[in-house]
Amino acid sequence: MKKISILLIACMLVTGLLSGCGSNESGSANKLVVYSPNSEEIIKAIIPMFEKKTGITVELVTAGTGEIIKRLQSEKQNPYADVMFGGSMAGYRENAVLFEPYVSPEDANLIEGHRNTTGFATPYISDGSVLLVNKNLIGDIKIEGYADLLNPELKGKIASADPASSSSAFAQLTNMLKAMGGDYENPKGWDYVGKLIENLDGKIASGSGAVHKSVADGEYIVGLTYEDPANTYVRNGAPVEIVYPKEGAVFLDAASAIVKDAPRMDNAKKFIDFILSKEAQDAFGTQLTNRPLRQDTKLGDYMTPYEKINMIDEDTDYVSEHKSEIIEHYISIFTNIK
Repeated sequence: MKKISILLIACMLVTGLLSGCGSNESGSANKLVVYSPNSEEIIKAIIPMFEKKTGITVELVTAGTGEIIKRLQSEKQNPYADVMFGGSMAGYRENAVLFEPYVSPEDANLIEGHRNTTGFATPYISDGSVLLVNKNLIGDIKIEGYADLLNPELKGKIASADPASSSSAFAQLTNMLKAMGGDYENPKGWDYVGKLIENLDGKIASGSGAVHKSVADGEYIVGLTYEDPANTYVRNGAPVEIVYPKEGAVFLDAASAIVKDAPRMDNAKKFIDFILSKEAQDAFGTQLTNRPLRQDTKLGDYMTPYEKINMIDEDTDYVSEHKSEIIEHYISIFTNIK
Protein backbone atom coordinates (compact mmCIF):
# COMPACT_ATOMS: atom_id res chain seq x y z
CA MET A 1 0.00 0.00 0.00
CA LYS A 2 2.79 2.37 0.92
CA LYS A 3 4.55 1.69 -2.39
CA ILE A 4 1.33 2.32 -4.33
CA SER A 5 0.65 5.54 -2.40
CA ILE A 6 4.19 6.80 -2.95
CA LEU A 7 3.94 5.93 -6.65
CA LEU A 8 0.61 7.78 -6.97
CA ILE A 9 1.99 10.87 -5.23
CA ALA A 10 5.07 10.79 -7.45
CA CYS A 11 2.89 10.54 -10.55
CA MET A 12 0.71 13.40 -9.35
CA LEU A 13 3.76 15.60 -8.73
CA VAL A 14 5.24 14.85 -12.15
CA THR A 15 1.87 15.45 -13.84
CA GLY A 16 1.44 18.70 -11.94
CA LEU A 17 4.91 19.91 -12.87
CA LEU A 18 4.40 19.05 -16.52
CA SER A 19 0.98 20.67 -16.69
CA GLY A 20 2.34 23.68 -14.83
CA CYS A 21 5.19 24.07 -17.29
CA GLY A 22 2.83 23.63 -20.19
CA SER A 23 0.41 26.27 -18.91
CA ASN A 24 3.25 28.73 -18.28
CA GLU A 25 4.54 28.33 -21.81
CA SER A 26 1.05 28.67 -23.22
CA GLY A 27 0.34 31.68 -21.01
CA SER A 28 3.60 33.32 -21.98
CA ALA A 29 2.92 32.80 -25.68
CA ASN A 30 -0.40 34.60 -25.37
CA LYS A 31 0.58 37.29 -22.89
CA LEU A 32 2.07 40.77 -22.96
CA VAL A 33 3.08 42.90 -19.96
CA VAL A 34 2.61 46.62 -20.60
CA TYR A 35 3.76 49.46 -18.34
CA SER A 36 1.89 52.66 -19.16
CA PRO A 37 1.46 56.24 -17.91
CA ASN A 38 -1.36 56.79 -20.40
CA SER A 39 -4.82 58.11 -19.57
CA GLU A 40 -7.63 55.71 -18.76
CA GLU A 41 -9.38 56.81 -21.97
CA ILE A 42 -6.45 55.68 -24.14
CA ILE A 43 -6.02 52.42 -22.23
CA LYS A 44 -9.71 51.51 -22.50
CA ALA A 45 -9.77 52.18 -26.23
CA ILE A 46 -6.48 50.66 -27.42
CA ILE A 47 -5.69 47.68 -25.17
CA PRO A 48 -8.98 45.77 -25.78
CA MET A 49 -8.62 46.39 -29.53
CA PHE A 50 -5.15 44.84 -29.45
CA GLU A 51 -6.33 41.84 -27.41
CA LYS A 52 -9.24 41.21 -29.78
CA LYS A 53 -7.08 41.60 -32.88
CA THR A 54 -4.24 39.32 -31.74
CA GLY A 55 -5.67 36.99 -29.08
CA ILE A 56 -2.88 38.15 -26.77
CA THR A 57 -3.85 38.93 -23.17
CA VAL A 58 -2.36 42.13 -21.76
CA GLU A 59 -1.24 42.47 -18.16
CA LEU A 60 -1.33 46.21 -17.57
CA VAL A 61 0.63 48.16 -14.96
CA THR A 62 -0.22 51.87 -14.83
CA ALA A 63 1.91 54.48 -13.08
CA GLY A 64 3.55 57.85 -13.70
CA THR A 65 6.38 58.04 -16.21
CA GLY A 66 9.04 58.61 -13.54
CA GLU A 67 7.87 55.64 -11.50
CA ILE A 68 7.85 53.37 -14.55
CA ILE A 69 11.39 54.38 -15.51
CA LYS A 70 12.59 53.62 -11.97
CA ARG A 71 10.91 50.22 -12.10
CA LEU A 72 12.47 49.39 -15.47
CA GLN A 73 15.88 50.36 -14.09
CA SER A 74 15.45 48.11 -11.07
CA GLU A 75 14.30 45.19 -13.27
CA LYS A 76 17.01 45.65 -15.88
CA GLN A 77 18.76 42.35 -15.10
CA ASN A 78 15.49 40.41 -15.10
CA PRO A 79 12.82 42.30 -17.09
CA TYR A 80 9.18 41.75 -16.21
CA ALA A 81 7.58 44.16 -18.68
CA ASP A 82 7.64 43.80 -22.45
CA VAL A 83 6.52 47.26 -23.54
CA MET A 84 6.35 50.81 -22.21
CA PHE A 85 3.31 52.49 -23.76
CA GLY A 86 3.24 56.29 -23.46
CA GLY A 87 5.43 59.10 -22.22
CA SER A 88 7.34 61.88 -23.96
CA MET A 89 9.94 61.23 -26.63
CA ALA A 90 12.47 63.13 -24.52
CA GLY A 91 12.01 60.64 -21.69
CA TYR A 92 12.79 57.72 -23.99
CA ARG A 93 15.90 59.40 -25.36
CA GLU A 94 17.18 60.03 -21.85
CA ASN A 95 16.77 56.33 -20.96
CA ALA A 96 17.80 54.66 -24.23
CA VAL A 97 19.66 51.81 -22.48
CA LEU A 98 16.36 50.49 -21.10
CA PHE A 99 14.86 49.78 -24.53
CA GLU A 100 15.27 47.32 -27.37
CA PRO A 101 16.07 48.44 -30.93
CA TYR A 102 13.02 48.06 -33.14
CA VAL A 103 11.55 50.00 -36.06
CA SER A 104 8.09 48.83 -37.09
CA PRO A 105 7.31 48.19 -40.78
CA GLU A 106 4.33 50.53 -40.16
CA ASP A 107 6.72 53.41 -39.40
CA ALA A 108 6.91 54.26 -43.11
CA ASN A 109 3.21 55.19 -42.99
CA LEU A 110 3.73 58.01 -40.46
CA ILE A 111 3.92 61.67 -41.48
CA GLU A 112 7.30 63.28 -42.14
CA GLY A 113 9.05 64.57 -39.04
CA HIS A 114 7.20 62.18 -36.73
CA ARG A 115 8.84 58.83 -37.47
CA ASN A 116 11.12 56.59 -35.44
CA THR A 117 14.52 58.30 -35.72
CA THR A 118 16.01 56.80 -32.54
CA GLY A 119 15.83 53.21 -33.69
CA PHE A 120 13.88 52.17 -30.58
CA ALA A 121 11.22 54.78 -29.59
CA THR A 122 8.09 54.70 -31.74
CA PRO A 123 5.99 57.90 -31.98
CA TYR A 124 2.28 57.10 -32.23
CA ILE A 125 0.39 60.31 -31.26
CA SER A 126 1.28 63.98 -30.99
CA ASP A 127 0.08 66.91 -28.89
CA GLY A 128 0.49 70.58 -29.74
CA SER A 129 0.51 73.92 -27.98
CA VAL A 130 -2.73 75.80 -28.76
CA LEU A 131 -4.85 78.73 -27.63
CA LEU A 132 -8.32 77.93 -26.31
CA VAL A 133 -10.83 80.75 -26.80
CA ASN A 134 -14.23 81.19 -25.14
CA LYS A 135 -16.61 82.10 -27.98
CA ASN A 136 -19.14 83.69 -25.63
CA LEU A 137 -16.59 86.16 -24.28
CA ILE A 138 -14.33 86.94 -27.23
CA GLY A 139 -16.61 89.52 -28.88
CA ASP A 140 -14.77 91.49 -31.57
CA ILE A 141 -11.30 90.74 -30.21
CA LYS A 142 -9.14 89.03 -32.83
CA ILE A 143 -7.02 86.10 -31.68
CA GLU A 144 -5.08 84.33 -34.42
CA GLY A 145 -1.75 83.85 -32.72
CA TYR A 146 0.66 84.80 -29.98
CA ALA A 147 1.02 88.44 -31.06
CA ASP A 148 -2.71 88.99 -30.49
CA LEU A 149 -2.35 88.06 -26.81
CA LEU A 150 -0.61 91.40 -26.21
CA ASN A 151 -3.90 93.23 -26.91
CA PRO A 152 -4.58 95.52 -23.88
CA GLU A 153 -8.23 94.38 -23.98
CA LEU A 154 -7.03 90.94 -22.87
CA LYS A 155 -5.09 92.16 -19.82
CA GLY A 156 -5.89 89.89 -16.89
CA LYS A 157 -8.15 87.75 -19.08
CA ILE A 158 -5.55 85.23 -20.24
CA ALA A 159 -5.23 81.89 -18.42
CA SER A 160 -1.71 80.46 -18.17
CA ALA A 161 0.11 78.00 -15.91
CA ASP A 162 3.63 78.18 -14.50
CA PRO A 163 6.32 76.74 -16.84
CA ALA A 164 8.40 75.84 -13.78
CA SER A 165 5.80 73.34 -12.58
CA SER A 166 3.64 72.51 -15.62
CA SER A 167 5.00 70.53 -18.57
CA SER A 168 2.36 71.95 -20.93
CA ALA A 169 3.14 75.51 -19.81
CA PHE A 170 6.86 74.84 -20.41
CA ALA A 171 5.99 73.53 -23.89
CA GLN A 172 4.07 76.76 -24.52
CA LEU A 173 7.09 78.80 -23.38
CA THR A 174 9.52 77.06 -25.73
CA ASN A 175 6.91 77.24 -28.52
CA MET A 176 6.68 81.03 -28.02
CA LEU A 177 10.45 81.45 -28.00
CA LYS A 178 10.76 79.49 -31.24
CA ALA A 179 7.75 81.13 -32.94
CA MET A 180 8.43 84.72 -31.88
CA GLY A 181 12.23 84.72 -31.81
CA GLY A 182 13.32 82.02 -34.24
CA ASP A 183 15.37 80.25 -31.56
CA TYR A 184 15.54 79.95 -27.77
CA GLU A 185 18.20 82.59 -27.11
CA ASN A 186 17.00 85.37 -29.41
CA PRO A 187 16.10 88.48 -27.33
CA LYS A 188 13.01 89.00 -29.54
CA GLY A 189 11.45 85.83 -28.15
CA TRP A 190 12.19 86.73 -24.55
CA ASP A 191 10.97 90.30 -25.15
CA TYR A 192 7.64 88.84 -26.25
CA VAL A 193 7.49 86.61 -23.15
CA GLY A 194 8.04 89.66 -20.93
CA LYS A 195 5.23 91.60 -22.61
CA LEU A 196 2.90 88.60 -22.31
CA ILE A 197 3.67 88.28 -18.58
CA GLU A 198 2.68 91.94 -18.19
CA ASN A 199 -0.64 91.22 -19.93
CA LEU A 200 -1.29 88.23 -17.66
CA ASP A 201 -1.54 90.87 -14.90
CA GLY A 202 -0.02 88.56 -12.31
CA LYS A 203 -2.61 85.81 -12.81
CA ILE A 204 -1.11 82.32 -12.97
CA ALA A 205 -3.31 79.20 -12.85
CA SER A 206 -2.70 76.52 -10.22
CA GLY A 207 -1.95 73.94 -12.91
CA SER A 208 -2.49 72.98 -16.55
CA GLY A 209 -5.96 71.55 -15.88
CA ALA A 210 -7.11 74.83 -14.38
CA VAL A 211 -6.18 76.70 -17.58
CA HIS A 212 -8.51 74.96 -20.02
CA LYS A 213 -11.26 74.52 -17.42
CA SER A 214 -11.28 78.23 -16.53
CA VAL A 215 -11.69 79.17 -20.21
CA ALA A 216 -14.49 76.64 -20.75
CA ASP A 217 -16.20 77.87 -17.56
CA GLY A 218 -16.09 81.47 -18.75
CA GLU A 219 -13.60 82.79 -16.20
CA TYR A 220 -11.06 83.78 -18.88
CA ILE A 221 -11.35 84.76 -22.55
CA VAL A 222 -8.36 82.73 -23.73
CA GLY A 223 -5.96 80.16 -22.32
CA LEU A 224 -2.50 78.85 -23.23
CA THR A 225 -3.07 75.11 -23.22
CA TYR A 226 -2.56 71.94 -25.26
CA GLU A 227 -4.62 70.23 -27.93
CA ASP A 228 -5.79 67.03 -26.22
CA PRO A 229 -8.09 68.58 -23.55
CA ALA A 230 -9.01 71.42 -25.91
CA ASN A 231 -10.32 68.87 -28.44
CA THR A 232 -12.33 67.22 -25.67
CA TYR A 233 -14.20 70.48 -24.98
CA VAL A 234 -14.88 71.03 -28.69
CA ARG A 235 -16.06 67.43 -29.13
CA ASN A 236 -18.39 67.74 -26.13
CA GLY A 237 -19.97 70.97 -27.38
CA ALA A 238 -18.46 73.52 -24.98
CA PRO A 239 -18.56 77.19 -26.15
CA VAL A 240 -14.87 77.20 -27.11
CA GLU A 241 -12.71 77.09 -30.20
CA ILE A 242 -9.09 76.11 -30.74
CA VAL A 243 -6.67 78.59 -32.27
CA TYR A 244 -3.37 77.27 -33.63
CA PRO A 245 -0.87 80.15 -33.39
CA LYS A 246 -0.32 81.52 -36.90
CA GLU A 247 3.32 82.13 -35.97
CA GLY A 248 3.71 78.37 -35.59
CA ALA A 249 2.62 75.52 -33.31
CA VAL A 250 5.00 72.89 -31.98
CA PHE A 251 3.71 69.31 -31.80
CA LEU A 252 5.55 66.93 -29.47
CA ASP A 253 5.17 63.17 -29.82
CA ALA A 254 4.27 60.54 -27.27
CA ALA A 255 6.13 57.28 -27.79
CA SER A 256 6.19 53.58 -27.05
CA ALA A 257 9.11 51.15 -26.96
CA ILE A 258 10.02 47.52 -26.33
CA VAL A 259 11.79 46.87 -23.04
CA LYS A 260 15.38 45.68 -23.37
CA ASP A 261 15.46 41.83 -23.42
CA ALA A 262 11.66 41.68 -23.15
CA PRO A 263 10.50 38.17 -22.14
CA ARG A 264 7.84 38.11 -24.88
CA MET A 265 9.68 39.85 -27.71
CA ASP A 266 7.45 38.71 -30.58
CA ASN A 267 4.31 39.89 -28.81
CA ALA A 268 5.97 43.19 -27.98
CA LYS A 269 6.72 43.78 -31.67
CA LYS A 270 3.10 42.96 -32.52
CA PHE A 271 1.97 45.62 -30.05
CA ILE A 272 4.22 48.31 -31.55
CA ASP A 273 3.00 47.38 -35.03
CA PHE A 274 -0.61 47.51 -33.85
CA ILE A 275 -0.55 51.02 -32.34
CA LEU A 276 0.70 52.29 -35.72
CA SER A 277 -1.87 50.29 -37.69
CA LYS A 278 -4.68 52.12 -39.49
CA GLU A 279 -7.22 50.56 -37.13
CA ALA A 280 -5.55 51.94 -33.99
CA GLN A 281 -4.61 55.29 -35.55
CA ASP A 282 -8.20 55.79 -36.75
CA ALA A 283 -9.35 55.15 -33.17
CA PHE A 284 -7.01 57.88 -31.91
CA GLY A 285 -8.35 60.27 -34.55
CA THR A 286 -12.08 59.55 -34.27
CA GLN A 287 -12.77 58.09 -30.80
CA LEU A 288 -10.13 59.89 -28.75
CA THR A 289 -8.78 63.43 -28.66
CA ASN A 290 -5.13 62.58 -29.32
CA ARG A 291 -3.70 63.48 -32.71
CA PRO A 292 -2.70 60.35 -34.70
CA LEU A 293 0.47 60.32 -36.79
CA ARG A 294 -0.40 58.00 -39.64
CA GLN A 295 -0.69 59.68 -43.06
CA ASP A 296 -3.92 57.95 -44.12
CA THR A 297 -5.73 58.19 -40.80
CA LYS A 298 -9.26 59.46 -40.22
CA LEU A 299 -9.97 62.50 -38.03
CA GLY A 300 -13.15 63.42 -36.19
CA ASP A 301 -14.85 66.68 -37.18
CA TYR A 302 -13.64 68.14 -33.86
CA MET A 303 -10.01 67.80 -34.96
CA THR A 304 -8.23 70.20 -37.33
CA PRO A 305 -6.32 68.59 -40.24
CA TYR A 306 -2.54 68.95 -40.18
CA GLU A 307 -2.50 70.89 -43.44
CA LYS A 308 -4.46 73.73 -41.83
CA ILE A 309 -1.88 74.18 -39.05
CA ASN A 310 1.40 76.06 -39.34
CA MET A 311 3.61 73.51 -37.65
CA ILE A 312 7.15 74.34 -36.57
CA ASP A 313 9.79 71.99 -35.20
CA GLU A 314 11.30 72.21 -31.75
CA ASP A 315 14.98 71.53 -31.16
CA THR A 316 14.25 68.84 -28.57
CA ASP A 317 17.92 68.17 -27.82
CA TYR A 318 18.59 71.84 -27.06
CA VAL A 319 15.44 72.21 -24.93
CA SER A 320 16.26 69.07 -22.97
CA GLU A 321 19.83 70.20 -22.29
CA HIS A 322 18.89 73.80 -21.37
CA LYS A 323 15.54 73.30 -19.61
CA SER A 324 16.74 74.57 -16.22
CA GLU A 325 18.29 77.67 -17.81
CA ILE A 326 15.10 78.45 -19.74
CA ILE A 327 13.00 78.14 -16.58
CA GLU A 328 15.42 80.28 -14.57
CA HIS A 329 15.31 83.00 -17.23
CA TYR A 330 11.50 82.92 -17.22
CA ILE A 331 11.35 83.14 -13.41
CA SER A 332 13.75 86.09 -13.46
CA ILE A 333 11.60 88.00 -15.97
CA PHE A 334 8.37 87.13 -14.14
CA THR A 335 9.79 88.21 -10.76
CA ASN A 336 11.10 91.53 -12.11
CA ILE A 337 7.78 92.37 -13.79
CA LYS A 338 5.68 91.32 -10.81
